[in-house]
Amino acid sequence: MTNNRRAVFLDHRSLDLGDLDLGALHDSFDTLHLHAHSSTEQVAERLQGAQIAISNKVALNAETLAACPDLRLILVAATGTNNIDLAAARSQGIIVSNCQGYGTPSVAQHTLMLLLNLATRVADYQQAVAAGRWQQAQQFCLLDFPIIELAGKTLGLLGNGELGSAVSRLAEAFGMRVLLGQIPGRPARPDRVPLEELLPQVDALTLHCPLNEHTRNFIAARELALLKPGALVVNTARGGLIDEQALADALRSGHLGGAATDVLTVEPPSAGNPLLASDIPRLIVTPHNAWGSREARQRIVGQLTENARGFFSGAPLRVVS
Repeated sequence: MTNNRRAVFLDHRSLDLGDLDLGALHDSFDTLHLHAHSSTEQVAERLQGAQIAISNKVALNAETLAACPDLRLILVAATGTNNIDLAAARSQGIIVSNCQGYGTPSVAQHTLMLLLNLATRVADYQQAVAAGRWQQAQQFCLLDFPIIELAGKTLGLLGNGELGSAVSRLAEAFGMRVLLGQIPGRPARPDRVPLEELLPQVDALTLHCPLNEHTRNFIAARELALLKPGALVVNTARGGLIDEQALADALRSGHLGGAATDVLTVEPPSAGNPLLASDIPRLIVTPHNAWGSREARQRIVGQLTENARGFFSGAPLRVVS
């Protein structure tokens, strides 16, 4: 091994909570410097003399890359690369590799967990027990909140890649019928139902598609109104796919039976986000942690290691730029 394999992980605490094995990753470099977090102002300084930058969400813009002439490889500890200026990286001859498919089981089970929680009204029943309502009941059970079965219901699935397919299999195991929706900006396919035809047919809708110029806020007030009264909506894909104010309004009006999201347009969320208001009924918000099982995070470490070793062997893996 040569002595020019200096790597810097700019935000390793976004991946490793102290529960991961980083041994193989450390062994891939002469030195690996770990920084729990890095501000925009710290990035260029920390990357001085480094050939490899590892980032989960820390931005590497054109100005930063220009200030790091030794940089040859960027390893993204995620799938999305919107935090990397790919054009600037290409112009400097920097290879960018990401991680792929690492969180499929974790995100798929999180999606079904949210759907099941909405269907069974778990949060409402937990609150009722905490408030003493079961203890004061005149019969053995509480049935104050309507419970629905997923079996026999129709799930509309928007995005049928690896994640969507995994969710589809789990939904079918619960006895659901799955319909695949047409994603805006993609060629029409005979096995995809146009959105305006899909929405009135489904009892639940889950999103698994990327955020781009075609899909930003593509589920808005009009689309939510097309859903059946009482329909459930789950988003574990990207914030911005659903118009957040429109979703809050649809829940307050009682049109939807419930909604759950693991993602928001701004993360961490900013003050005034419509979905963080305290008066929205039947809404579950989780903090973008669907991907975060220990197994999924360890798979990221494995792919980072593979990508680094592939680059050093002259056969880069998972190259996005």
